[in-house]
Amino acid sequence: MCGIVGYVGSEQAAPILLEGLTRLEYRGYDSAGIAVLTGSGPKVAHAVGRVRDLQAALPKRLSGKVGIGHTRWATHGPATEANAHPHRSADGRIMLVHNGIIDNATALRSELEADGVQFTSDTDTEVLAHLIGRSEAPALEDRVIKALQRITGTYAVAVLDAQLPDRIVVARQGSPLIIGIGDREMFVGSDASALVRHTSQVVHLDDGELAIVTAGGYETFTADRARTSKQPEELTLRADELQLEGHDTFLHKEIHEQPTSLERMLSGRLDDRFATARLDGLGIDARELRGFRRVKAIGCGSSFYIGQLGASMIEDLARIPADAEAASEFRYRNPIVEPDTLYVAVSQSGETADTLFAVREIQRKGGRVVGLVNVVGSSIARECDGGIYLHAGPEVSVASTKVLTHMGVGFALLALLLGRVHDLSYADGARIVAGLRALPSQVQQVLDSEDEIAVVAKGLAQSPSSFFIGRVRGYAVAREGAQKLKEISYQHAEAYQASELKHGPLALISPQMPTVAIVPDDELVERNLGALHEIAARSGPVIAVTHPGVEFGDLAAERIVVPHGEVELDPIVLTIPLQLLAYHAAAALGRDIDRPRNLAKSVTVE
Repeated sequence: MCGIVGYVGSEQAAPILLEGLTRLEYRGYDSAGIAVLTGSGPKVAHAVGRVRDLQAALPKRLSGKVGIGHTRWATHGPATEANAHPHRSADGRIMLVHNGIIDNATALRSELEADGVQFTSDTDTEVLAHLIGRSEAPALEDRVIKALQRITGTYAVAVLDAQLPDRIVVARQGSPLIIGIGDREMFVGSDASALVRHTSQVVHLDDGELAIVTAGGYETFTADRARTSKQPEELTLRADELQLEGHDTFLHKEIHEQPTSLERMLSGRLDDRFATARLDGLGIDARELRGFRRVKAIGCGSSFYIGQLGASMIEDLARIPADAEAASEFRYRNPIVEPDTLYVAVSQSGETADTLFAVREIQRKGGRVVGLVNVVGSSIARECDGGIYLHAGPEVSVASTKVLTHMGVGFALLALLLGRVHDLSYADGARIVAGLRALPSQVQQVLDSEDEIAVVAKGLAQSPSSFFIGRVRGYAVAREGAQKLKEISYQHAEAYQASELKHGPLALISPQMPTVAIVPDDELVERNLGALHEIAARSGPVIAVTHPGVEFGDLAAERIVVPHGEVELDPIVLTIPLQLLAYHAAAALGRDIDRPRNLAKSVTVE
């Protein structure tokens, strides 16, 4: 996997492909390539590294008006030119790019090798190129259909045929793919950001669909050649939203966008009259909501940790059981899906494969699942029974910050709504409404202290390993803080419940092992301070993220103080300084902050 772009029209394809691939760089990748159908035959170029390396490797004259491009995040085989996409059939006629994983690639490869096919890469994708190339079907789309019927797994593919230089054939199963509509030109992409400069109208392919894309339009159909009716949708993304606007990195920009983006998210969603939240997108009325006896959040990575934070808020406010589970494990343990459980699928991109498969497992067993996603028109958003759009705006940096904050607010709104149909009083509802309105200004106050946090972060960057600790509401905050530091600084960090330190991890405490402690001013403040004394007694450095008025006495600790709001909402604000800690630690270490190694923005494979 990672990014696909395609073009067919009257302009030169190569510059459009390179520009689209550049816009897909935020997804994370290790190599890139393009294929262009020229007057003298197909031309394919690959490069390990960035899109700029590919551009430098291209022939000076690469004239052609149909082409496909790809940025690869390695799954089968290392990052080499041979493994970079596009891949070709043995006769060179077929070229394709592919996101996803072919599960039965090993068996198919053995079959093809026994039949005399010589492979030039380690990839699963090359299997598909040979299957299409060896097909005897007369039309390219029929060749693609027959080849796809042989494989199991996930894919988004774009295919060129050197003998049919007027078209691209595309197909989707489990990995996103969209078609962009232009004026006598058409575009293909795995992500709207690749197309936003060229079109405002897109068509989202569904799983099991294929399309023939020519300069004059598109035709969509299923594998049995039944036509499908796909209507264009308006792109909400704007090209100017993908600019740095004076920041050194997109991550820094996105952290600082949060006060404004949170105001946008909350607009129209707070109901003062009934002290509740308006979440019409859920499609669930009060009677139905009251019928749910449990809530389960499912997500991966940081989305899973925010799901834990959200579950805590739901239990606090609605007083119904709630928990979170890693979506990557969900369907493999044969889960018990209960009719009175509301499932919440959490995903920044709305395309996370593990979460999407969990959604389908829940629905297969008759469960009710809603989405908490940022990208309008994404797979999870379209397949869920309803949902809460986050309205955070585009997030370009691989490490998620503002979207995760919006996820926390989304859970707070859901918790408030559930609470008010259960036993949360009007007074407490009004208190939470006021607390939510105060969040943007509280976040801004944290951002105003960035210089002080940067100093602490530079010290943290000198330690190869660290602990992050918290209790109850603070534990999910600690887990997300450790994740963020690992993602972009490459320094090891591990999160523990503060109460668990004495059950083993204290053995690692030393002057070289700092601990970042989440110490809110809540009913557990004395217990948290007790854990810090245990660390200090063993000469462990402490960085406390805390509230004004918390008395540390003679306890030696660096302190990052954040505004204290409503206790149920405080975890949302407590995550903000941890974003800045990770950012400035990574900056001090000279990391590529927006594109951390080995990671992808949208994980569309299992």
